Amino acid sequence: MTAAKHSPKVPFFRHDLGEAEVEAFRKVLAGPILTTGAVTAEFEQKFAAALGAKHALAVTSCTGALHMCLLGLGIGPGDEVITTPMTFIATATAIISAGATPVFVDVERHTGNLDAAAVEAAITPRTKAILPVHLYGLMCDMRALRAVADRHGLAIVEDAAHCIEGVRDGVRPGQLSNAACFSFYATKNMTCGEGGALVVNDGAFYEQLRLIRLHGMTKTAYDRSKEGYTHWDMVTMGWKYNMSNVDASILIPQLDRLQANLAKRHTLAARYAERLGKISGIELPRTPNDAVHARHVYPIWLTSKPRDEVLQALMARGIEVVVNYRAVHLLSYFTENLGCKAGDHPAAERLGDTTLSLPFYPNMPLEYVDIVAETLEEVLD
Repeated sequence: MTAAKHSPKVPFFRHDLGEAEVEAFRKVLAGPILTTGAVTAEFEQKFAAALGAKHALAVTSCTGALHMCLLGLGIGPGDEVITTPMTFIATATAIISAGATPVFVDVERHTGNLDAAAVEAAITPRTKAILPVHLYGLMCDMRALRAVADRHGLAIVEDAAHCIEGVRDGVRPGQLSNAACFSFYATKNMTCGEGGALVVNDGAFYEQLRLIRLHGMTKTAYDRSKEGYTHWDMVTMGWKYNMSNVDASILIPQLDRLQANLAKRHTLAARYAERLGKISGIELPRTPNDAVHARHVYPIWLTSKPRDEVLQALMARGIEVVVNYRAVHLLSYFTENLGCKAGDHPAAERLGDTTLSLPFYPNMPLEYVDIVAETLEEVLD
């Protein structure tokens, strides 16, 4: 264990953006349109193709994409949307921003994903949609959730912020739902610093969302630059969620190495599983045999020592770690405004108290995995 005591600092994440992104960025700067334009449209076409979807819209965040989709489905005050407490807060706040009420249900103990049986038990006459989260990059059981939704006439909007590359039962994000929403935040599998996208297969829904994305306007600045000035109209209520050419330019080159980077993350994950499987006090989330895990982060669940104690000990030894996530329903806003309380969702609460995400990014050296494992064993011993 002496190697761990003198190990180099191991960062939690490092992006792999380089000359391809710099050159794409430079081309946009040399052109006249920085806002939403031809480069954004190019990214949308390529992203839709990568997901096997008919349409994609590039937006400013996954949060915005979720909000837009709920609004486009007519979800608002008096409606309920069933979702998971084991997620980032934006999943729930997008529901609240649409005017609806998030209804949390518990998660599967061994994956952290939304439990389809718990979803069905929570449906009321006010339920209008299900909002599953593909936690860590593992897709939820979308076939089971689709069956529940069909039995009760519900929409599904997927929070696929972690899951661009995910597959389960032969299904990709967006194929069994009204829409799937993605994040290009700084640490995501594809990134432009801040950004997001959604994919849909219904053409009418796509056109509705396209209007919502930019103030409900019938023409964009890019449209007017191509066509000459003509008056535009506002035909529906909309928001300012459009992605610029600048951000889109950074994303396009990353599509070319999406699968190569996934392979690198799978190699790292296999090494972690091999090393951590020999250490007591750790439980690893399970991956069903029918799933391709997108491997956004590499989480562990601690079973022998308090999570925060282990977190601080690792940070003190130069191992950068984070928490994905504490159970949302126990955060102050939700306890004070929605009446949520400890004991409501035991599986999510257990995971929220024990989860820890380890350093993980495509170009991370394999020896860093060994350093993290040795240090973790030392801390837990």
